[in-house]
Amino acid sequence: MYPVNPRADEILGLKCYSSVEEIPDRIDLAVILVPYSSVIDVVKECIKKGARGFVVISGGFREAGREDLERELVHEVRKAGGRLIGPNCQGINNPHAGLCASWPLIRKSGPVAVISQSGTIGAYMEMNCEFLGISKFIALGNKADVDEIDLLEYLAEDDETGVVSLYMEGTRDGRRFMDAVEKCSRRKPVVILKGGTTEAGRESIKSHTGTLAGRDEVYDAAFRKAGAIRASSLEEFLDFTLALSFYGPRKIEEVVVITSSGGCGILASDAIETRGMKLKRIDDKIERLKKEMPDFVVLRNPLDLTGSAYAELYDKAMEIIGQADAYLLIFGDPIPGAFDVVKKHRDKTIFVSYLGGGNVEKEEVEKFRNAGFPVFPTPERAVNGMHAVRTYWRMLNKQ
Repeated sequence: MYPVNPRADEILGLKCYSSVEEIPDRIDLAVILVPYSSVIDVVKECIKKGARGFVVISGGFREAGREDLERELVHEVRKAGGRLIGPNCQGINNPHAGLCASWPLIRKSGPVAVISQSGTIGAYMEMNCEFLGISKFIALGNKADVDEIDLLEYLAEDDETGVVSLYMEGTRDGRRFMDAVEKCSRRKPVVILKGGTTEAGRESIKSHTGTLAGRDEVYDAAFRKAGAIRASSLEEFLDFTLALSFYGPRKIEEVVVITSSGGCGILASDAIETRGMKLKRIDDKIERLKKEMPDFVVLRNPLDLTGSAYAELYDKAMEIIGQADAYLLIFGDPIPGAFDVVKKHRDKTIFVSYLGGGNVEKEEVEKFRNAGFPVFPTPERAVNGMHAVRTYWRMLNKQ
């Protein structure tokens, strides 16, 4: 790695060069963050040193009305046989290769690939998925050269990637985009959050990345046809990604809810039915539950353990009820041992929602995260994850 800055002798312990020309070796990848007016000159210098890969973080191109400058930049890179990510982007990360040409620094490698036209949205996904591990992070910015289609085609073949999450504002080639999504989604889930669903949003895109957003209903139909799982909010984008990365496709039609909060059980019931699933009937288990559970437990599904709940009750309830398509465990109170219970029943499909911010709750959530197990902050968001897992299973099985 060779830092280049005319005003520094050393950066983070590395010798700093005053110009690209002074670098003693040939280079492969150039990450450029200089004023936009200097970018093309720097690119030319890097090409002379052998660089064929470019990440241009600098802004001031098409998004600022300088389409001519962006075209010239792409021309110089392609003339040399190179490829370009950006400009106006947050860079790239590949923890599997120890490469960080962006921020924040992600150290843990794993299955989640994030492609984003927004650096901030991409960084949000990176930070919230880091406990699972990141395979690739690419902030596309203006995507003057490399775009989401190129990356979907690449990630479809990438064994280090288990789920692809894409924030996009538009695409240049609808047919090729659909083909890339379809090919990728046959092998691994593709989650898409599309910005610019309204006229106001489409106008905002013009000054953000200069992309033509297109009509939302056209994109919606294309996503469904190609097998993508569409998120309608940043929360869904994260929830879908976490669930699909951890659980993969699973058949979920009937759900058992066990909760320490009656209100949260009601919200979970509403969300489950709204998403097309239903609560599993447990009539045949009621007699045994009566015999083995305390009197304060409300014996129905959702099984309400009330505010007197403790970890062993969740354990006993799952033991009695047995297999279900999925369990949703809602911990609405300080319940030490919650993680140990879920770990004991790892043969079941269990979604966890942990509410509350006390020390016990924080300690238990940290245990889940350290084990790479997603914990959702509300019952509805846990059901979001269920919905994504179910949707992908149904898509693969053509239901």
